[in-house]
Amino acid sequence: MQQQARPGAAAPGSGAAGPPGVLRGWLDAAAVVLAGLAAMALVAALGLWAAGADTLPGGGFPAVLAGTLALAVGGSVGLDGGAGFFASVDAGITAMPLSVGLAGALTMAEVFLRQLRYRAVAGGRELLGRAARTAVVWLVALALLCAAARHTFTVPLGEGLAEQLGSVLGLNPEVGFHADPASTLGLGLLWLLVVLAATFAVSRRAPLPRSLVPFQQAVRPAAFAMLLVLLGYVVLGVAAVIGTAAAHGQARQVAALALLALPNLVWLAFGVGLGGEWHGHLVGALGLPVPQPLAAVLRGGEGQDGTVSLGTLAEQDARAWWLLPLAAVLMLAAGVLAAHRSPRGVPIWQHAVRLAAAAAVTVLLVGVWTRVSADYGLSVLGVGLGEGGLGDLLGSVLGPAVGAVGPAAALTGGTLTLDPRLWTLVPLAAAWGLLAGALGALAANRLPRRGGTR
Repeated sequence: MQQQARPGAAAPGSGAAGPPGVLRGWLDAAAVVLAGLAAMALVAALGLWAAGADTLPGGGFPAVLAGTLALAVGGSVGLDGGAGFFASVDAGITAMPLSVGLAGALTMAEVFLRQLRYRAVAGGRELLGRAARTAVVWLVALALLCAAARHTFTVPLGEGLAEQLGSVLGLNPEVGFHADPASTLGLGLLWLLVVLAATFAVSRRAPLPRSLVPFQQAVRPAAFAMLLVLLGYVVLGVAAVIGTAAAHGQARQVAALALLALPNLVWLAFGVGLGGEWHGHLVGALGLPVPQPLAAVLRGGEGQDGTVSLGTLAEQDARAWWLLPLAAVLMLAAGVLAAHRSPRGVPIWQHAVRLAAAAAVTVLLVGVWTRVSADYGLSVLGVGLGEGGLGDLLGSVLGPAVGAVGPAAALTGGTLTLDPRLWTLVPLAAAWGLLAGALGALAANRLPRRGGTR
């Protein structure tokens, strides 16, 4: 008589199952982290190259790359320096390049799941051990990123009076940047935990402890459907970027936007389409090809906060009204998919509540991830800086994150802020989830199924 395989055991010839040994466990954790960092570094390097960061003097590109990776996981970058009492730089950036973060998250999730393949269930202690080892290796990697994301440039003051004073006073103006260790390590660890939690909430390939298996059908269909909504917006954004590049040229600038911050824009469009609002303002130059309606709304307050909503965007471009039906169609599709992947016999109200919860969590994360706070300024004691001086370098360093800043903008300073109104955005998403979940369940009842679940 053949021995029946235990649940969770490896299939014959499929390789070892069960908790890994000590060395193997740490190697698995290192593989997850290194794969994620490699994907993030590739996307960020291409985006920074397209944004022109490869022309930075003093071999600063690797440090800028490390700083971009720190930003992508929630860290912040500070910019400081100057020329003694003559000039000083005060700047800081908190903005997540979501294209970079998305590439890293998807890669890390895939590698983490592949290490658990051929498993139906896994012990809670084993999963916690894998997560803990991955977190330790991740923190070490983030510490190394912080050390690498530090660089100082020595630059000329410029021409004319500034150059003469600098020569007389013996000034050696410098501008440098550094990743903040506290925010990078703390928020970077939280970013990893969110990625791992989302991986188990979304994927049917992720083995769970036996005690949690009965709950997986209440979470995974709706979570997976909302993930597809976010990825669907990214795909539509890629199509829009390709069309923009073909119609208007500027392929390198458009590529920089896509490789660094495309999800920032399309996920904001998702929230706006649901009726949500963001508040912020823009002072100074913005070099990347951000949609003109968004830039106009942020500039409209002349330094005061403007409201980014469906109405204010439509005042700038009537095509913004299409964000509403787009969000409605994709949310309804999410409702149908979530219901179709759920077991038979689930009441309609449960489908609605589950999708409402998934939509609320998703939009909460979107709101947090799309926050931007960038302040840049150069104070000078009554002396202007010419082309090629400190003002230009300030713009070059900040450009990949907040857009190119020319000398005039650097002299007057500038800010870019964007904050979601979460107290209205999250309830609106939950309401959309309730409606789409109920309608999707009604529609899914008319679709054919194979077996009891999908």
